[in-house]
Amino acid sequence: MMTEHEADRIIQQALKPRRYEHTIRVVETADQLVERYGGDRKRIRLAAYLHDYAKYRDADEMRSRINSSPSIPDNLHEHQDELLHAFVGALLLKEECGVEDKAVLQMIASHTTGRAGMTLEEKILFLADYIEPGRTFAGADAARQAAEESLEAGCLQASSQMIQFLAGKQVSIYPASVEAYNDLIRQEQRRRISL
Repeated sequence: MMTEHEADRIIQQALKPRRYEHTIRVVETADQLVERYGGDRKRIRLAAYLHDYAKYRDADEMRSRINSSPSIPDNLHEHQDELLHAFVGALLLKEECGVEDKAVLQMIASHTTGRAGMTLEEKILFLADYIEPGRTFAGADAARQAAEESLEAGCLQASSQMIQFLAGKQVSIYPASVEAYNDLIRQEQRRRISL
């Protein structure tokens, strides 16, 4: 498995300074969530370091990767370009950097959209990326507060806000995001019933 030192070196070369600072805050936030909710710390930290690897890749290049790779959902091109870096990043990390760990690659691929059936580790990266302290958009605090209640409540709050934001802009919503929201609703309802 790639070391954190190697991941840090790779990501410093791939990102602009402000995005690198975001990455470090995601790693730190993920660590805090691991302390509270568990999970494979080593894999989560590696995915947190690498999650924005393709953030500054050319959108046309990423779209062409989608068309030529059977592992990337082909309907991705129908949605906003902001989603591309997660899916393509996982692919490029495997091809260019030799990352083979499927759990790490899945965390990276789903960190912007979420998906139904997210693992504990996927939820932690999804939420850490959304609530790291540098995130100052409306609703980040609500997601942080919900994360104090449960990991699922935090992810649900983030997912709900993301869908509301996109619907408010009248842009298409990636189906996996809606499926993630529905799955998180069911999980949170089961958690509340069991209290």
